[in-house]
Amino acid sequence: MSTAPTAPQHYITVSGLNYCVIIPTYNNNKTLKRVIDGVLHFTSNIIVVNDGSTDATPQIVASYINIQQITLPKNKGKGVALRTGFIAAREAGFEYAITIDSDGQHFPDDIPMFLSEIEQNGDALLIGSRNMMQLGVPKKSSFGNKFSNFWFWFETGIKLEDTQSGYRLYPLHKIAKKYATNKFEFEIEVIVKAAWKGVPVKNVPVKVLYDPDERVSHFRPFTDFSRISVLNTMLVVISLLYIKPRDFIRSFKKKSLKQFIRENVLESADSPSKKSFSIALGVFIGIAPVWGLQTISVLFLAYVLRLNKLIAYAFSNVSIPPFIPFIIYASLQIGLFILPGKDVDENLSGMDAIKQNIVQYLTGSIILATAMAALFGFTAYFTLLFLGKNKIHKNA
Repeated sequence: MSTAPTAPQHYITVSGLNYCVIIPTYNNNKTLKRVIDGVLHFTSNIIVVNDGSTDATPQIVASYINIQQITLPKNKGKGVALRTGFIAAREAGFEYAITIDSDGQHFPDDIPMFLSEIEQNGDALLIGSRNMMQLGVPKKSSFGNKFSNFWFWFETGIKLEDTQSGYRLYPLHKIAKKYATNKFEFEIEVIVKAAWKGVPVKNVPVKVLYDPDERVSHFRPFTDFSRISVLNTMLVVISLLYIKPRDFIRSFKKKSLKQFIRENVLESADSPSKKSFSIALGVFIGIAPVWGLQTISVLFLAYVLRLNKLIAYAFSNVSIPPFIPFIIYASLQIGLFILPGKDVDENLSGMDAIKQNIVQYLTGSIILATAMAALFGFTAYFTLLFLGKNKIHKNA
């Protein structure tokens, strides 16, 4: 039996937060005991997840009688080990979980840094920020971290100094419960999904030790980097097609119509021509037959054409339900005037009438969209010029 410190005699209460420390481990028998002993100086609420280790790990963990031990029969990957720890922590009633790697690179005496940040600034997912420029840090780790930081920023809009550190604090009841990954890439998926849910994701400074004589890394550069690349590709697609449009629309909906016109149209620093082109683009996409794709189309084109995305999106909503019957009717009549087709039966629904004269409808809707875009665009341009001149005269 080990003479290592056991709770509760040897730990220091450093926070009133209801937290535990999760230590996922796989064949790190050289450093595991030191890590557990270090954590015991701060809390006895420890969950060690043995991810199918084949070394002396089971004997080391068994020597601690007052910590929770979970053993996975086979090695499943760090992601599975962490998720297993999260489930156990939630079931035990903990609100927060600090995760610390068992390879000895993290210092348990940094635990108060995480707790202090939560107590002072509220709930967040905290990631320990390591000094990746210090002597001894492998170049592949520094490169991988920069690579990960860039994609995390692209996917969430949040800039961090370190996104790969395993030394973290998770608000257990605010992070997602379902994930698609099982290995190292899980630590990317969990922070991206947290950010998408609106959970603040921040860095806190921590120390780091890379001892080549003790540290055992199970990261496989080619295999795991490929997994991470595939995950990032999926996250980027989801971000572009859903998350960014969703967040954009939410920011728009928070404003009243009066506030939107004042802040984003009248007081915007964009030129009258840029604003009017943005309005014209929005109206065109709103009427054009791009069913279900208006939002993605207008935001993409506004970005490519360097127009005002918020104005373009706002005016793409001209096809709101009360106006749709009039838009369909006008499109059909214009199309039938240009390309004669079957007479429209008044008893037919809008979609049935469109199916009966699909070519005429498509033609008419493009012509109507172009005409209305030009009308709205020119009207907006001359109105903005007039208002701009009046403002200059008033300030003179």
